[in-house]
Amino acid sequence: MIEGLDRALIVGGGIGGMATAIRLRQEGVAVELIDLDPEWRVYGAGITITGATLRAYRRLGLLDRIKAEGAITNGTRIRHFSGAIVAEMDEPAIEEGLPATGGILRPVLHRIMSEEVRRLGATVRLGVTVDAIESDAEGVDVTFSDGRRDRFDLLVGADGIYSKVRSLLFPQAVQPRYTGQAAWRVLAQRPADFDKGEFYVGHKNTVGITACSPSEVYLFVLNADPARTRIEPHEQPAILRSLLEGFGGNAGAIRDTIDDTSSIVYRPLEAALQPAPWHVGRSVLIGDAVHATTPHLASGAGISVEDALVLVEELKKAAPSIEAALAAFTERRFERCRFVVETSVAIGERQMQDHFSPEVGAMLGKALHHLAEEF
Repeated sequence: MIEGLDRALIVGGGIGGMATAIRLRQEGVAVELIDLDPEWRVYGAGITITGATLRAYRRLGLLDRIKAEGAITNGTRIRHFSGAIVAEMDEPAIEEGLPATGGILRPVLHRIMSEEVRRLGATVRLGVTVDAIESDAEGVDVTFSDGRRDRFDLLVGADGIYSKVRSLLFPQAVQPRYTGQAAWRVLAQRPADFDKGEFYVGHKNTVGITACSPSEVYLFVLNADPARTRIEPHEQPAILRSLLEGFGGNAGAIRDTIDDTSSIVYRPLEAALQPAPWHVGRSVLIGDAVHATTPHLASGAGISVEDALVLVEELKKAAPSIEAALAAFTERRFERCRFVVETSVAIGERQMQDHFSPEVGAMLGKALHHLAEEF
């Protein structure tokens, strides 16, 4: 148990919310997790898991399941967009016994985490959100969208980039900003010789391939789209094929398999960084609700899990002063999360300005080295 913290409400059942529920239940706190989606679905293809993210999941206790159901690799192969190999890059592990990098299907990761949330005994309520929050030094009074009212010792807002909790706590809250770039992901069968992640250079579109299961990979494309074009699902296969025109290697082979049955996820890229403080009374924001980032550093999931770990560390240290713990949490997390958001957006801007800039590689290397440091 954490002194002064018997009951916690978590709003949002994504990665950050589930990670927080897991850590609080591990400490014996009664947790209620709510999510607006009555089916608690997750959308997406695969995600890349960096060494820093794998470290966070190991501390959460889920690394072995992720390794078993995802895919682990130890380097990246750089190719010219024609398919020719330019370089082989090894990626050393950041901790002994920790894989260097990998990937996993987003729905599989959701299943692993949601099963752990329920196994640990958290109460999960779906199809509901919060309509009103009254947070003070002693607790949080909550009015739910179904009319129920209740009081908790702590509220954690983990409800994403368009967070309702953020707007309730901070009426002048930051709003997401479109970056001018769009992201595409498509699932494909894993090529027989695929043993490293692949990154393609020399083209106006940024392309990469990541293994996300023993039998599947996902290919991603980042392209400039200043107009934020609305693209209907039936248009996506042909447009994605056109964005990959001229690519060879595995990227070209995957392009040639894309058709109306392909699993494609298209998303205009937005980012948001909420200024400190991230709490009001005993209510606090985490994850995309305060630091929504673009995928350029593959770190959005990782820093959300880190949030959960650090939040509970500070709650244990500062108990029973919950507000002091929330202030310490923000102080520890703000600069690291700001770095991820701002560096990711800057890399995207550089890609759109100069398709052949070596500066992008340097920015990526520096950022991943920084994120390997202890959080």
